[in-house]
This record gives sequence, C-alpha cells and structure tokens, in this order.
Amino acid sequence: MPTGVALRDVRQQLFDAAERVLLRDGANDLTSRAVTAEAGVAKGVLHRHFEDFDAFLAELVRDRIARLESQADALRGSAGTGDVAGNLTGALVDLFDSVAVAIVALVIFRDELRARLRQARSAPGVPVLTDAAAMIAAYLNEECELGRIAADADVEALALSLIGAGHMLFAGREGVPPEHEEVGKVVNAVIADVVQRRLL
Repeated sequence: MPTGVALRDVRQQLFDAAERVLLRDGANDLTSRAVTAEAGVAKGVLHRHFEDFDAFLAELVRDRIARLESQADALRGSAGTGDVAGNLTGALVDLFDSVAVAIVALVIFRDELRARLRQARSAPGVPVLTDAAAMIAAYLNEECELGRIAADADVEALALSLIGAGHMLFAGREGVPPEHEEVGKVVNAVIADVVQRRLL
C-alpha cells in the first residue's frame, strides 16, 4: 500500500470485524476466516498485515489496552471532584463494556495469545484487567494525596478488588450490563473502610 493511512484503515477494519464476531459468536468461533468474512476482505489480507492470527489477536488486545489511556486520564482528572464512589462506579461502567469483557474472555481462552502478550509485558496477570487495575490504583493514589480516602489505604489491593468485583458483575450477562446502582453498591462496599477512616 502506498501510504500508512491505508494500512491503519485495514487494521481498524479487521479489529472492528473481530470485535463484532467476538460479541456475536464468542471466542471459540473467532477465526481468521470469520474475521475476514465479517470485514468483507479477501482471506489473505489479514496475513499480509500480521505474522499469524495470534499476532493479529495480540494487536487487537493491545489496541483495547491503548484505549484505556484516555479513560485513565479522565479518571485521574476527576480526582478531588464529585464523589469517590461515583467516580469509580462510572469508571467501571465505562471500562467493562461488552467488547472489553469479551476480550478478557478471549485472552483467558487462548493460551497462545496469553503467552504472546506476556512476552512483551513486565506486568503479571491478565492483560486489560491488569491495566485497568493500574488505572484505578493511580486514581486512588490521587484521592489519597488529596485526603479524600485514608492516607494508609492499600490502593493496589483496593484496585484489584474493584476490578475483580467489576469483572464478575459484568461477565456472563449476555449483553445486559448490571444497573449503575448495582455497581455502585459494590464499589461502596469495597471502599467503605478507607472513606470512613479518612473522617476519623
């Protein structure tokens, strides 16, 4: 292709197609043939741009992780404003959209994909979830410094608890997410101690 623009367009077209197949048919039926058919391109197009299908899937996951950066910036920017539980609830609702939940399932489902992703990462754990936990921990650190939660709060443990609970709330819902209030109830339960101790 003569320019990088066309390459980016093809990659995004393939990523979008993969997300649609993943949501509609699940991780088991996500194949290179299904992706190219969904994208309406020749079968060889995917392999012209990616070493193999797992390389394509690894880039799909990295693309999703890259999207977390803007969410992380917005969440950290909310520190010191509004309500801590409300900020966290909104972040979890935004984070665990149906595509993110499906991509986490895909990473867990495919051993080769997980191994490939770990080769390029220093952080242990499941990609996307680990990155989301880091995003939540960074926000909690900001709130800690601002005195809105207890100074000795274990922000890493809180972040893991929130991400684990959030994933359990959103996973397996068949495209019907939990109510905002349901998410908020869990968030309040997780952070109640550090909010209360801040007031003592």
